[in-house]
Amino acid sequence: MHRPIRTMPSSLNISNTLRRLWALPNFPYSMRVAIALSVLMAGGWWFDQMRAVVPLFLGVVACALAETDDNWRGRARALALTLVCFFVAACAVQWVFHRPLAFIAVIMGAAFGLTMLGAISRRYQAIAYGTLILCIYTAIGMDQRTGAGQSFWREPALLLAGASWYGLLSVLWCAIFLHQPVQQNLAQLMRELELYLRLKSTLFEPVRDHQGDQGEVRRIQLAQQSGRVVMALNQAKECIFNRVDATRPSSRMQQYLHLYFIAQDIHERASSSHSPYDALIDAFFHSDVLFRCQRLMRVQSRACGGLARAILLRVPFVKHPDTGAALQDLRDAIAQLEAHRQPQWEPLLGSLHALADNLGTLDAQFAGAEQPGVQSGANDGALYDRTPRSWRDALGRVREQLRLSSPLLRHALRLCVALAVGYLLMRAIHASQGYWILLTTVFVCQPSFNATRQRMLQRVTGTFLGLVLGWALFDLFPSLVLQALFAVVAGVVFFSTRTTRYTVATASMTLVVLMCFNQFSDSGVLIVPRMVDTVIGSALAGLAVFLLLPDWQGRRLDALAGRSLAALAGYLGALADQYRNGRHDDLAYRLARRNAHNADAALSTALTNLLAEPGRRAQEGDRGLRFMVHAHTVLNYLSALGAHRALLVPGATSSALLDSAGATAALLQMLADALTQGRAPESPEATDAAEAPALPLPADADATQHRVAEQLRLIDGQLAPLARAAMALATLRAEGTAPGQTARTAQPGA
Repeated sequence: MHRPIRTMPSSLNISNTLRRLWALPNFPYSMRVAIALSVLMAGGWWFDQMRAVVPLFLGVVACALAETDDNWRGRARALALTLVCFFVAACAVQWVFHRPLAFIAVIMGAAFGLTMLGAISRRYQAIAYGTLILCIYTAIGMDQRTGAGQSFWREPALLLAGASWYGLLSVLWCAIFLHQPVQQNLAQLMRELELYLRLKSTLFEPVRDHQGDQGEVRRIQLAQQSGRVVMALNQAKECIFNRVDATRPSSRMQQYLHLYFIAQDIHERASSSHSPYDALIDAFFHSDVLFRCQRLMRVQSRACGGLARAILLRVPFVKHPDTGAALQDLRDAIAQLEAHRQPQWEPLLGSLHALADNLGTLDAQFAGAEQPGVQSGANDGALYDRTPRSWRDALGRVREQLRLSSPLLRHALRLCVALAVGYLLMRAIHASQGYWILLTTVFVCQPSFNATRQRMLQRVTGTFLGLVLGWALFDLFPSLVLQALFAVVAGVVFFSTRTTRYTVATASMTLVVLMCFNQFSDSGVLIVPRMVDTVIGSALAGLAVFLLLPDWQGRRLDALAGRSLAALAGYLGALADQYRNGRHDDLAYRLARRNAHNADAALSTALTNLLAEPGRRAQEGDRGLRFMVHAHTVLNYLSALGAHRALLVPGATSSALLDSAGATAALLQMLADALTQGRAPESPEATDAAEAPALPLPADADATQHRVAEQLRLIDGQLAPLARAAMALATLRAEGTAPGQTARTAQPGA
């Protein structure tokens, strides 16, 4: 009789499991929070000081909300500033707590001043937000201990102790695991590129769309996904910059920087367009060449996903052989078309060759990712530093926002008024635990109506779920030890979901409060007041955004559109320099390219918010989307010029092409100036000449000159419809809902 063999998990499997667990986006963050909260809860039980656990927990929460990605030195400096701000804020609230008028003045001044500090940088924005939250946490603590005879310093000391404990743990964690945030951001960037390539491949499906609706919807989705890629690029860049700037560029950081430049190049090549999609579909409807393009892009999208997994798991990336086979199939299909030339194909065969070359170079980038130590593509490894260089620069950024048209100033004023009204309402109705009204208002009130509306629903729903769950857990598990454990687990869930699932995060934080207060009193009395206060605070935030200096996106569309066109003009100018002086991925060129994509992403975000606003926004949204499609099409054509950058052979032909590029950039800048200044652009007929055929080239023109001429022709073909779309936006701004001239549908390219 044979004894059954018991298989034990190998050390390799355990290592892979731990590596995959560590690669989860929020796992390291959750571990850090779990350690911080567990130690505080255990200390409260050990020393029989459970009443002190609540302010300690709140200090941890406030410090975590004020945390930004940085190297350990930068995080240590930020922690010192955060603790100073927390101490001043806590003492100020303590001092004026029993004087209503002084309290209103302090809370309004803190809300306005701290919100405006967000103009300096993301770091100051996070510190200001955490400080404002701590102000209200201090008031909540004072409200809980009124009449208890405790010392003046107790509440600020406990809040600062909790914040200091988490801050020190965060600095230590950052010093030990320096590269982990870079891995997370780069992997997220590759996942966004994976989705972008998959969406882009749908445009090559050879299906005739006679009404044009389906193709336009896909192009809008692609533009929105491009905005998400741009956000991921910016986040990865800042994360890498923080670490390259503060440390010697280690070999691993050099590898990550190289992967970032690869991602930039993938985005530029993936967003390139060489010819209108409809023209390709009509010409090659009965050929398999478009299926080959589609398959290659899908295989490359899977390669992006594989690269993301390799970065997270810190394993070598191996390019799948399917990419090379798919590329060869595409080239064979183009060769077959060349062998059976037909007159109607002639104008588009060059575009197919350019597309194959572009995708071939993109495939080579994946091959370069297999050997990240080999630098290719980026001659200049510098990253642009957007942080203020001096206190004068920082204050200058704040002064620039001190105008009524600034969304930041409007948000600061709305928040001030909402908090003041909330406090007066709390005093008028004598609400028990009423300071939760102010806390809810701060969390719910967002700069845009769409974001505030979403937060209102999520906050109320999450609070209700948390209260119901807390009530159930009190009955099912009366043990205080278990309830303390639930509080720690709920705190970890809050921090791991607060940026992705706000409803779950709100329910978790509600559970933390109930479980902690139940350690030394009856938390059942908090259930009804907490629900009522949440509804009141959410309603105040919604009314403030709707009634007080509403920042409707339709009023900003023309300005955002103007910035988009100005960035396109700057990008075209940088491209002309590249063709004049030779390909060089220097900081100036990469900055111009990134500005164009950032402006395009900002316009896309504004349109998303616009369509969620109340009222009849269909006309504004339709005109804005039409403009975005045209502008994004121009950006696609410019990206193709960027993907094929090469030195133009000196001569009359090259000079004429560069002059043509300069004239096109000037027309784009003219439209941008008109929109930025709030006036209608010139009549679209003024740019009809841009639809003329491309500049005639001599017989001895080389491939680069032909490619530049073709891309400039495609860009010029968009100027007239772009001018119409710009005029429609300007008309909408001037006349409200009055009907205006409708822009013609764009014909984006491959």
